[in-house]
Amino acid sequence: MDYSFSTIGALLGLAVSIILIIRKVQPAYSLIFGALLGGIVGGGGLVTTVDTMVSGAQSMMSSILRIMTSGILAGALIKTGSAEKIAETIVEKLGEKRAVAAIAIATMIICAVGVFVDISVITVAPIALAIGKKAGLSKSGILLAMIGGGKAGNIISPNPNTIAASEAFSVDLTSLMMQNVVPALFALVMSIVLASMLAKKSGGAISENDIEAQDGKELPGFPAAVAGPLVVIILLALRPIAGISIDPLIALPLGGAVSILATKNWKNTVSFMEFGLSKVIGVSVLLIGTGTIAGIIKASALQYDVIHLLNAMNMPAFVLSPLAGILMAGATASTTAGATIAAQTFAPTLISAGVPALSAAAMIHAGATVVDSLPHGSFFHATGGSVGMTIKERMKLIPFEACIGLTSTIVAVVLYLVF
Repeated sequence: MDYSFSTIGALLGLAVSIILIIRKVQPAYSLIFGALLGGIVGGGGLVTTVDTMVSGAQSMMSSILRIMTSGILAGALIKTGSAEKIAETIVEKLGEKRAVAAIAIATMIICAVGVFVDISVITVAPIALAIGKKAGLSKSGILLAMIGGGKAGNIISPNPNTIAASEAFSVDLTSLMMQNVVPALFALVMSIVLASMLAKKSGGAISENDIEAQDGKELPGFPAAVAGPLVVIILLALRPIAGISIDPLIALPLGGAVSILATKNWKNTVSFMEFGLSKVIGVSVLLIGTGTIAGIIKASALQYDVIHLLNAMNMPAFVLSPLAGILMAGATASTTAGATIAAQTFAPTLISAGVPALSAAAMIHAGATVVDSLPHGSFFHATGGSVGMTIKERMKLIPFEACIGLTSTIVAVVLYLVF
């Protein structure tokens, strides 16, 4: 065993980071300070600690580059109205009788094609509230349908968390997205079942004030709206289908460009790109901080002590995959940060234990959606705010969200055991 820091130091650094995040300190700074403190307390010394932090941050740069270019696609889908058109079409086709399913499916698809999960919920929310009021549904049921659909779409999307997990395990992004299709479908079904139960119960009635007044903006046609996402899907699918590798660094912004051209918004290309960058810059900075704490944890004895603990409990090594995703995402209240720290830290250990890289990445990724929406993260507040829900009301949804994330995680584990 070769490590530079003690387990106590690594855990202390992570704990301090969590406390600072809960105290509303900027997450990236919280993670950097936690990494610095954890390295020093862990016995690495100042020079070794800083070098390890820098090395950890550097390991994130390939992910950050791909995430930054993905902002072009996200910006195009949002600003051209394509995301809203896709959601609106799905809801209209399925109708009020299937309102909950329509809302969940719409959010899943919007997230799956490259819009971040919190933005997906915010995008679908006005449509969901309008149809929810007509159908007499509660805010709780409507929001859970969107969150559950978003979670399902998130594990099969070219989003930051998927990119970070694929990079850490050196697996193809498309393959990782496809690996979690079945878990995502099970999560979607669970979302619809739980949201349908809540939608007919008390959980905040939807009022006229909750529904945004329509500003009369013209949305693109459906074919134009889906053109960009279809290009991305086709380009990323070329590798498993035809052996032609198109890097996400190329496929994602190209899909954004196609979306802008198809919707005849080329004059707004620069402003759409700037908007997209504004949406990914926060995640990119967060990943730099995440890289520093991941570097410390990866260079500590933590992974070895966890393996020893699993052995002592007679538990197989692969259990570490979902467990790491669950714990790290819960600690950071972020799917991206949780999946990144877990993958960066335990990838070598899991691979050396004989767990296939693709399966390990999929289990970690699914696990990172279980308790990623705790109150010390932005997702909790952004989603609650999208439907005008109080913090107390929003808190009541956390157990249901955990059930949805746990469903996809269990299915991912079962698929690994079976295949």
